[in-house]
Amino acid sequence: MTLEVCIDSHEGALVAARFGAKRVELCSALSVGGLTPSIGLVSECAEVIEVHAMLRHREGDFVYTARDIEIMLDDIDFLAKSGASGIVFGCLTEQNEIASKANAVLIKEAKDLGLETTFHRAFDFSQNPKESLKKIIDLGFDRLLTAGQKSKAIDGIGLIRDLVEWSGGRIEIMAGSGVNAANAMKLAHAGIDALHFTSYTGTELQNTFGMGVKTIPDPKKIESISNLFR
Repeated sequence: MTLEVCIDSHEGALVAARFGAKRVELCSALSVGGLTPSIGLVSECAEVIEVHAMLRHREGDFVYTARDIEIMLDDIDFLAKSGASGIVFGCLTEQNEIASKANAVLIKEAKDLGLETTFHRAFDFSQNPKESLKKIIDLGFDRLLTAGQKSKAIDGIGLIRDLVEWSGGRIEIMAGSGVNAANAMKLAHAGIDALHFTSYTGTELQNTFGMGVKTIPDPKKIESISNLFR
């Protein structure tokens, strides 16, 4: 089982590597589902572990304008030059269908630069999961991150099993959201290829004037899940 840890710091990369994770999804702003990380952070983490960087320059929905796509194309270039091995993104239409044209433009840029591509949990907002999966496969994504269109992957395990069956091995299916040592093995038995999970505790700093939450890596969670698959 491939383990991917979602992190937002160099310390998180060190902990993920220490306990045998294959790769990390590197983000900023985990409190809003993750945004594109800084170039310096990507570079530092890539020296420690395989980095797949979030490609999402703003919070909110996954409907992007032509200008947004231009920004994302620039970010792909910078992320590749900084040592990322892959990027994580997903574009939807206003009707929550897979935006084929926008995704295709971004995938071409990524593949030209030798990057792997993950369609992230924008999938969980999409209509008609079977058709959405087909479009994602046809576009050439390497993997799909999903919670089975639920808030937590364990609650979406039925759809996750279906996705594994429908995919026929043409794409890596990775379960994420709410993954822990208590449910990781049950999710693994759904036939998925990889597990994705965050591993941190949040500390609201005093007198931050609304500047957010500092995350602290949680080695015990990573170790407890990793030990299940040794």
